[in-house]
Amino acid sequence: MLLELGKFVSLLSTLLCLCALFYAAFLIPANTFEQRVLSLLQMLMITAGVSWASGWIFYYQERRAGMQPAGVASSFPMKVFWWTSAIILGLFLFAWFLQVYFLPPRGALRH
Repeated sequence: MLLELGKFVSLLSTLLCLCALFYAAFLIPANTFEQRVLSLLQMLMITAGVSWASGWIFYYQERRAGMQPAGVASSFPMKVFWWTSAIILGLFLFAWFLQVYFLPPRGALRH
């Protein structure tokens, strides 16, 4: 019972960290591109740690049940982390591409 509750709480914390990663990538106002990248990398490291810890809980539960799990990196929370991080990275690079090549520079529209 306690292990099942731990799985729920750890998966929920992984999902909340992924939401914070999205927020850090797209919604935090930053002055420069470097500030956006640094905040994204910091949040990515925190999210990876939380996802890894959650993956250990899922891995431990599978081993305890007698199954032969493939590893922590292929547990459900880590799969969610890998897929979501890849999608956010792709969207971040696409947004950067649009900002650099299709938006006017800052201050160009001022009279």
